[in-house]
Amino acid sequence: MQRGLPTVVGWGIDLMQLDKKHNKILVPFAKQLRKDMTKEEKRLWYDFLRDYPLKFLRQKVIGNYIADFYCAKAKLVIELDGSQHYEDNNAAKDQIRTEFLEQYGLIVLRIPNNYLNDNFEYACEYINHVIKERIE
Repeated sequence: MQRGLPTVVGWGIDLMQLDKKHNKILVPFAKQLRKDMTKEEKRLWYDFLRDYPLKFLRQKVIGNYIADFYCAKAKLVIELDGSQHYEDNNAAKDQIRTEFLEQYGLIVLRIPNNYLNDNFEYACEYINHVIKERIE
């Protein structure tokens, strides 16, 4: 989630250098977002992803974006979306962001906050299913 951060389509990023190239200007914002996680991010992190067998990173800078959760081995980004993501302008920005991340061979899972709150166990099962498909 970007929560007021600048949204810029990343150009000129060497796609082979995913973990080495990122917008260094966003690093302090990412660190702050790790400290100020939403209740949904905290729940997913502390109750599932933190101890997952594959390593996940929180608030990972990729190009000019900050992904909520990122797993390099599964080439997976998980985005938790609040209601603001479903407004026309933000939905279009999210589509651009998703297309950018897909250029890296990443898959982007968008999970609405209300779905995570109401169906936490199923959301975790779905994430686990996608990861297993990605690493086989």
